[in-house]
Amino acid sequence: MEHVARFFFGVCGNVIALFLFLSPVVTFWRIIKRKSTEDFSGVPYNMTLLNCLLSAWYGLPFVSPNNILVTTINGTGSAIEIIYVVIFLIYAERKSRLRMLGLLGVVTTIFTTVVLVSLLALHGKGRKVFCGLAATVFSICMYASPLSIMRLVIKTKSVEFMPFLLSLSVFLCGTSWFIYGLLGLDPFIYIPNGCGSFLGLVQLILYAIYRKNKGPAAAPAGKGDPAEAVDEVEDAKKAAATVEMAEAKIKVADTVAADEAAVVAQV
Repeated sequence: MEHVARFFFGVCGNVIALFLFLSPVVTFWRIIKRKSTEDFSGVPYNMTLLNCLLSAWYGLPFVSPNNILVTTINGTGSAIEIIYVVIFLIYAERKSRLRMLGLLGVVTTIFTTVVLVSLLALHGKGRKVFCGLAATVFSICMYASPLSIMRLVIKTKSVEFMPFLLSLSVFLCGTSWFIYGLLGLDPFIYIPNGCGSFLGLVQLILYAIYRKNKGPAAAPAGKGDPAEAVDEVEDAKKAAATVEMAEAKIKVADTVAADEAAVVAQV
């Protein structure tokens, strides 16, 4: 029964994570139509690619037995992220393209190093621990990236840049993989996804508190002026853009790109 439950939550995690990986499609359709990456950042896509590659490697049978569902979704996520990175490289300006190529080189180096060390220098439990730690570190980084959006919501008292469905998906995805990891007694799965589930819950709580204000926050009466209010909103939009894929993680990251879709709708 325990194996059936674990399989169920693993499948749920796959489905929800796939939705999160596909969430930036709107952003990249805009990039293709306009033939420009504009002010969008390509960093989140490279970082999510690294996270997916490490997690997919960790789920392989000779690294971590009985975690093939981790490999299926993260392998799919890796393919999707590679497509995003290629599109970004095609339409980015020269300076941005060079920066992206440099970051892609770092991603490739880190992943290659983890693979070679785990294959040539480690075996058994040592290999699992090494690969698990690498995957956990980057998974937590991906889950923590929405913190800036959460701070923005509190500052502006507006959920304009934090779509409800994305926040709900992050919570459900993190929770599914958290339970999957608990049932398998795998700390390298339940620890990072437990963090993701908690942060997703915090986002939902913030949404419940500020759900009635989905537009630009107005300046308090008697304080500041309209120009200052406009500046603050513009700063908010720029801050939101820099974390477009943050929610995508947990396998998710990418999910922040949908935040950009909300920014585009406002513009």
